[in-house]
Amino acid sequence: MQSEDIPAPGTTRRTLIVGATVAGAAVATSAVVGATDAAAAERRHSGDTASHTKEGKRTMTSGKTEDGFVTAKDGASIYYKDWGPRDAQTVMFHHGWPLSADDWDAQMLFFLNHGYRVVAHDRRGHGRSTQTATGNEMNTYADDVLAVVAGLGLKNVFHVGHSTGGGEVARYLGRHGTARAGKAALLGAVPPIMLKTEANPGGLPLEVFDGFRAALAANRAQFFRDIPSGPFYGFNRDGAKVSQGVIDNWWRQGMMGGSKAHYDCIKAFSETDFTEDLKKIDIPVLVMHGDDDQIVPIADSALLSSKLLPKGSLKVYKGFPHGMATTHAETINADLLAFFKA
Repeated sequence: MQSEDIPAPGTTRRTLIVGATVAGAAVATSAVVGATDAAAAERRHSGDTASHTKEGKRTMTSGKTEDGFVTAKDGASIYYKDWGPRDAQTVMFHHGWPLSADDWDAQMLFFLNHGYRVVAHDRRGHGRSTQTATGNEMNTYADDVLAVVAGLGLKNVFHVGHSTGGGEVARYLGRHGTARAGKAALLGAVPPIMLKTEANPGGLPLEVFDGFRAALAANRAQFFRDIPSGPFYGFNRDGAKVSQGVIDNWWRQGMMGGSKAHYDCIKAFSETDFTEDLKKIDIPVLVMHGDDDQIVPIADSALLSSKLLPKGSLKVYKGFPHGMATTHAETINADLLAFFKA
């Protein structure tokens, strides 16, 4: 494992979500988690009527081959976009909670313009995929990734996962192996485990994630304003250049998904232990993390994950926030490209 010299992290374990939950975390949890969200009508379309006869079967929207759905083993429709030459090196992107494939716009366009085939999917319960009430946990997320990879016939894939998506990549490679994979990159990713336990004393206490659930159940729409306008992109830091468009886009993506799936996913990204998955991954993995990440503090994530990966390397970005793939896309894209070409 190769590592750079790292500056001392500038945030404490509790900064993250203590700031993110804002006042919403104190609101009573009596709101109905499964209530129909305002965006449901907007996001439902032909993909929900896809054939459910075979896992990994593709269905196309509007006759296009650039996007469509694959069918998961439980019948859920998993939306994907697939751009670029079919014989080019494939890069597959895995988004964070509670977002969608759209969060990778800056990377999808960059790598498409560099000759790559780029694929991204909406995790179940997120974006345009089925608003699932079940299966909102890491094993099923990993199985859904396999359905996309197999359904599109992908091989030697370079997987890039951010935050929860980094956990998804780790579980997919640990659960299904690396036969179809070539390299991987974990950006601001949740592994090895976020939750504070006896085995992980540096983690975040359960109360932090209970606060997430309380705020989501009480007023998801407001909670999904508070996170991007505060700690996610570092917009709460003095001198930060705040982008209202970035905040609105985060909110838009979040509100496309289902509240039940988002609620369940908090447990998935915070309590899943990826330690054994990381140890199994025998392909090169680049761990990329900002030292001012207020959502997934670096000390209990990247600094540990990079040591568990047999072929892991670590790159730390001074002052970069959790959402660095958006706020510092030029730097992140260049480093990913260099890693892919190495």
